[in-house]
Amino acid sequence: MRRISTRLADGRELLYFDSEVTAASTDRSTVFDSRDLEVTATASEIRHDALLDEWVAIASHRQGRTHLPPADQCPLCPSGGGRQTEVPAEDYDVVVFENRFPSFASRVDPAAELPETDERRPGLGRCEVVCFTSDHDTPMSRLPPERIRLVLDAWVDRSADLAALPFVEQVFVFENRGEEIGVTLGHPHGQIYGYPFVTPRTQLMAQAARRHRERTGRDLYADQLARELADGCRIVTSSQHWVAYVPFAARWPVEVHLQPRRAVPDLPSLDAAVRDDFPHVYLDVLRAMDSLYDAPLPYISAWHQAPVRVDRDLVSLHLEVFSIKRAASKLKFLAGSESGMGAFVNDIAPEQIAATLRAALPR
Repeated sequence: MRRISTRLADGRELLYFDSEVTAASTDRSTVFDSRDLEVTATASEIRHDALLDEWVAIASHRQGRTHLPPADQCPLCPSGGGRQTEVPAEDYDVVVFENRFPSFASRVDPAAELPETDERRPGLGRCEVVCFTSDHDTPMSRLPPERIRLVLDAWVDRSADLAALPFVEQVFVFENRGEEIGVTLGHPHGQIYGYPFVTPRTQLMAQAARRHRERTGRDLYADQLARELADGCRIVTSSQHWVAYVPFAARWPVEVHLQPRRAVPDLPSLDAAVRDDFPHVYLDVLRAMDSLYDAPLPYISAWHQAPVRVDRDLVSLHLEVFSIKRAASKLKFLAGSESGMGAFVNDIAPEQIAATLRAALPR
């Protein structure tokens, strides 16, 4: 893999992740962003919700972000034909760049700077866009294994770099796919957030793992994986280094967790063999999910990593892939119980969806 860092016209960082083949045949030194863009600054802030003891990001500048442009105006496609996009090159393998409309940013508008208090702070952090391919019409599930491996390398690289920033407390790598999920750009891409706080979900995971360790002396994630393997009925697929399963208490109509057999805290902690093994299991899961109904499945793919500075011995790396689609023409809406109380009601038994996914695995 070749990694090249450059700058866009407004100062945002852009990184090319090139395969060995591309690196040998492509010169990036003459490629630059010639657009006339003002330097990016945001008014992002975080406010503390005292009732729930949680931080909430306020990022009103995101209201003007690009929303579902036609394919010939996609800002994530390569530049060319007289049209300049967020990617100056005429072609690329994997590209990562700072989001133009970030929820958190390392450069906050000086005019909007806030003094740090217990309830209100500047929204310092980092938000990046990860483009999986230059082909606008090829989703993650249809990419070859070697491209998934390159994407994984980019995730690892960015997780390490964002974790090194002094204001980042947690790194979250994710992909939203499908308009039903709320995707605003159709090009195959994901995002990475460097949060200035530990997220509520991760705090709950750490608390549960701590209670389990105090009660049993064992690791919660290892015990949960052992339970799923011993039961077997919710296993979707597995390999030498990864297990994909529908969790016992799945919240979503379609929900699969991918967990390495050997627990690690984050993506940079995966060794080469485990990284090499990942694309095959992941592609099997995505392709099985896509074959469930008569159209590609909308989903969220979310990497759970340990926080940067705390509870690294409690939270183990795992990937959750889940969908709100509960039937070919029905969506699972987060209505009263889920949105109002945070109490999920799943319409499909985990064992049922696991069996359906196993039957849909590529042969």
